[in-house]
Amino acid sequence: MNQLIRCIHCNEIFFKTPFDQWPEYEFYSYPFPENFQSAEKDDFQDFLKNHRGHRFEELKILEDSFVSEKSYLEPVKISYFKATNGKENFVVKKFREKISEPLKYQLIAGDYFLKCSGIDIQSKEITKQLEREFMASPLSRSKINNFLKLYRQIADSMEIENLERVLEESSHPLEVYYKMDELSLAYLLRNCRRIFKGKEYLNIEEFIHRHKDDGVLLLKATFQVQIVEVAKSKKEAAAPIPFEARKVIEKK
Repeated sequence: MNQLIRCIHCNEIFFKTPFDQWPEYEFYSYPFPENFQSAEKDDFQDFLKNHRGHRFEELKILEDSFVSEKSYLEPVKISYFKATNGKENFVVKKFREKISEPLKYQLIAGDYFLKCSGIDIQSKEITKQLEREFMASPLSRSKINNFLKLYRQIADSMEIENLERVLEESSHPLEVYYKMDELSLAYLLRNCRRIFKGKEYLNIEEFIHRHKDDGVLLLKATFQVQIVEVAKSKKEAAAPIPFEARKVIEKK
């Protein structure tokens, strides 16, 4: 069973898992490649020894609070999640600087929120889709660029609060897709008449309606993690581990 244990005295945490007692192996290439030596270890007991006599408590991890600054597949990154002891809220920073290093955890008193840093259009995807769908009557490069410029100008004026989020998968946890609001859609269609004429306009109008909700015309919003720290309390002092806390950390 995983547990998040906090040393109240030092304000340090340990993420207790069943892997803490797995031995470490050292391999030797001489005289035989398969030779190795194992070393017993218990990371959690080492944590308790380093904080002997201090008070401990278990923190509850809040579900759906995990967020990362890089792609899900990136092994070296900074991630955050929220935890609480029932009275105070904390942000846990999870990170490592090298792939060979173990994960580190840092406790921050406070909370975090996600701030939208920008809304962008999918320029490359839009261009490829226009070229693919207009192969019979290709659009000129200048008209495609003017369409992208118009759509980008409209996107720059949008407010994230007025947009509807869509369940579009993204490899990056801080990238979220939205569809344009009805007012922006009407403005886009009206101004496309300045770029496209006759049948070309009818075709681009169909293109917009076809892709506005779940295609290349979705808007990509990028967010940043904003940490809001709370001043630490001075009332917490070192004291022997209370019986209740001892039971918590001894649970398997």
